[in-house]
Amino acid sequence: MKKFKFQLETLLRVTRSKKEDAEVAFANASRELEDKRAHMQTLLQEMQQGQREFEAITQEGKRVTVGKLMDFNSFFQWKREQIEMQQKLILQAKAERQKRLKELMEVMSYLKSIEQLKEKRFQEYKDAALHEEQKMLDEIGLQLYMRNGKVRDAV
Repeated sequence: MKKFKFQLETLLRVTRSKKEDAEVAFANASRELEDKRAHMQTLLQEMQQGQREFEAITQEGKRVTVGKLMDFNSFFQWKREQIEMQQKLILQAKAERQKRLKELMEVMSYLKSIEQLKEKRFQEYKDAALHEEQKMLDEIGLQLYMRNGKVRDAV
């Protein structure tokens, strides 16, 4: 019997390659999201540090100049804008990560179905080979039986 050959082997290889690409894209999107979250934490810490400095200056009992108040106000406004922008970037990164996860799940599902089909075809091949072998053994057994019967008749 001829060797097993899966007709869709090329499709299987291409789909495996697509799965690897999807895994890489998902990993990159996840890493990007984590980077954006880490940057958000940095911005929040900078904002808290500025607030602590402002509280320290106001609690010392010294007079705070208008220029100093305006500097702090500008700083806080700038940090709020940065935080707001970073929140938008995090939402975009989450959406991108979800999109990449969905693509990965679709490719994995498709790959699984192809692999199951290959396994089914291989099982059918093994069953056919076993059937062919059994048929040959039956034929050999019949020939031996016929020979032995002729030998007995001759004696």
